[in-house]
Amino acid sequence: MSKNILKALMIAAAMCVCGQASAQFNIGRAVSGAVKAGQALTLSDAQMAEYVKEYIDGTDKLNPIAEGDDPYAVRLARLTEGLTEVDGIPLNFKVYKVIDVNAFACPDGSVRVFAGLMDIMTDEQVLGVIGHEVGHVAHRDSKNAFKRALLASALKDGISSTGGKAAALSQSQLSDLGTALMQSTFSQKQEKAADDYGYEFLKSHGKNPVAMALSFRKLLELQGGEQASKTSKINQLFSTHPELPTRIKRMEDRARKDGYTIE
Repeated sequence: MSKNILKALMIAAAMCVCGQASAQFNIGRAVSGAVKAGQALTLSDAQMAEYVKEYIDGTDKLNPIAEGDDPYAVRLARLTEGLTEVDGIPLNFKVYKVIDVNAFACPDGSVRVFAGLMDIMTDEQVLGVIGHEVGHVAHRDSKNAFKRALLASALKDGISSTGGKAAALSQSQLSDLGTALMQSTFSQKQEKAADDYGYEFLKSHGKNPVAMALSFRKLLELQGGEQASKTSKINQLFSTHPELPTRIKRMEDRARKDGYTIE
């Protein structure tokens, strides 16, 4: 797999909203059947679930994952203790031991945080990022973005299903899917709703909801700081989060109203 394809697939993970290895994905299976480009294609929830599982399983398989007593795994487990499900969707958390500053959540509740992001963020800042991404899962934004990207990318070569089973995606289609996901964006309305959900989600689970504002402060700092010039991943990850000062104020005002201290 080329370096550009690896990069596209890694960054794509930041949607659905990436010395150590970079995230990578490689499944070289042929597509069974074909649908001509442009032909209408409908996907059932079950088929969508299969495609999401294929995507996240492949990404997990080919990326170094922090496990057991690894400090990254221990830290994330402590931060996410009690965060078991969102709107009926079971959550599962893992750390990719890669240097990229990134994180993502898939429609199936798989949340992946990159070691590079954990290295530069405090516990509460990491929780804020997770809260926001969980908000997109709860509102099905991640599911809709994944479906749009899947149709836009896979229809170029064609995908089909047999007996209700989704066809396997080829390596080429997976790379196209990565590019489509990378180019996906959420509306300001969706971002605001995800912020609000993340705030209430953290609060209802005994976490400090001020974390939302703290994470946005960090994103704003990184966008204009020295680290942003060192890696394009920061701007690529945060480009779908416009008007950060406004969002910081909204979260801080909400926290003050709820009696939380803002430092």
